[in-house]
Amino acid sequence: MKKEDLLNLLTSVKEGSTSVEAALDKLKYFPYSDLGFARIDHHREIRTGCPEIVYCEGKSTDQVRDIFKHIAETGQNAIGTRASKEKYEAVSEISTEAKWYEQARIISIMRNKPEVPKTPIAIITAGTSDIPVAEEAAITAELLGNNVLRIYDAGVAGIHRLVDQLPDIRACRVVIVIAGMEGALASVVGGLIDKPVIAVPTSVGYGANFGGISALLAMLTSCASGVSVVNIDNGFGAAFNASIINHL
Repeated sequence: MKKEDLLNLLTSVKEGSTSVEAALDKLKYFPYSDLGFARIDHHREIRTGCPEIVYCEGKSTDQVRDIFKHIAETGQNAIGTRASKEKYEAVSEISTEAKWYEQARIISIMRNKPEVPKTPIAIITAGTSDIPVAEEAAITAELLGNNVLRIYDAGVAGIHRLVDQLPDIRACRVVIVIAGMEGALASVVGGLIDKPVIAVPTSVGYGANFGGISALLAMLTSCASGVSVVNIDNGFGAAFNASIINHL
């Protein structure tokens, strides 16, 4: 339930066009539903502007299917991250509207179209190997109501691949930079634009990359101002933060 939905419901009760009983029926899952193994937060969109998003990894296939079924029945958008194809197939059994984004590992059931700002979010990767994390960010951002400019494989080993994209990047309100190895691209981009940069270190790299630790530390110690950093491989977190900024 969105803030506007609650306001309209209360207004209709006040004006007499909706009975108190009918309003109570619509609010019976407010603010959350207890499924025993999960408590679905229906109040989150009113508080944060975005509905609860399901982290599917670690949950059983049956649990993911039941969570999606319950969210869909309440008329809300349902989004799940880190989802396997098996879990998508289970969700598709309960809704023909379910969509699967294989590279991003995201499932969605979109009942309501979010408002989309005119300014896009730029998502830049250092290498092709970073694209799965970038797609998690890109699909998340699009599902939350944003246009996305994808610029992939534009790392510091060939920085000319980035420079000719700068006019388009500067037209965006916020930029997500995704890089593994030594994670230098975030500092480069942060020194070239006047927009907030959200850096995502990835686990891409040889042994001394330590599964993304080297990129994480490099990004945290960036000398470029305006660079913030999320966790390793956390494309979702970067996109959620970027969406909030883009909707301000």
